[in-house]
Amino acid sequence: MFRLSRDSDHLQLDFCIRIDGVRSYESLRNRATPVNFGEQPLLIASMSDIIKSKRAAGRPQDLAILVTLEDTYAKAKATEKSETAQP
Repeated sequence: MFRLSRDSDHLQLDFCIRIDGVRSYESLRNRATPVNFGEQPLLIASMSDIIKSKRAAGRPQDLAILVTLEDTYAKAKATEKSETAQP
């Protein structure tokens, strides 16, 4: 893993060779969201893939954040669903 961090705002980017719980980078890429990072395009893994990976890794620090990630994901999905249902 290669990590970049910026102390001023606690930004942290992790670049991994292998991701637990993910069968292939191609499948991960298909579900990722493209964003611009400065002038460069960057793919961000879906929250469901991040959750799956944390669960599969099973490390204490990964398991500790699962409740927060799952709660955030559930709230985002509920918001998305209610916005879609509105005329």
